[in-house]
Amino acid sequence: MNPQQRDDELWQTAKARVAFKWSLAVYFIVNAFLVALWFVTDENHDYFWPVWPMMGWGLGIAFQYFHAYHGGKLNNVNAEYEKLKRREQDQNL
Repeated sequence: MNPQQRDDELWQTAKARVAFKWSLAVYFIVNAFLVALWFVTDENHDYFWPVWPMMGWGLGIAFQYFHAYHGGKLNNVNAEYEKLKRREQDQNL
């Protein structure tokens, strides 16, 4: 694709979504390894310590998801500006 023909906003959204998908895949692979490590090394299976990296990293993955799939809607300064501008115009009528 010719870089001059692509829509920059769509390109940024596509990049964010691909990055999220890669991060999610790495999250599952690494956490599966941690669970396997816990399973092999903990004889009694009494304390599931992999839950801590899963929860911490999972929170980061959740933020990345919202940025990739809802970031344009939640962080659209132009849309917020237009909404405020319309509200101001309506009040001046």
